Amino acid sequence: MTQALSIAEFCKQHSISRNLFYALKKQGLAPKTIHVGKRRLISTEAAAEWRKQMENQSNGGA
Repeated sequence: MTQALSIAEFCKQHSISRNLFYALKKQGLAPKTIHVGKRRLISTEAAAEWRKQMENQSNGGA
C-alpha cells in the first residue's frame, strides 16, 4: 500500500497536469507536501484531505 505519492503520481491519479498542481500550490490550494531527501511527496492523508476540500469548494462549502 502506497503511503505517499510523488507529485507526478498525485497528478496522474487525480487527472490534473503538473502545471495545474503548481498553479494550485501558488494559490495555496494544493495538498500539503513533505520533503524526503530531495523529493517532495504527498501523503495519502494529505491527498484525501485535499480531495475533501475540493469537493467542499465545488459544492459551495456545504
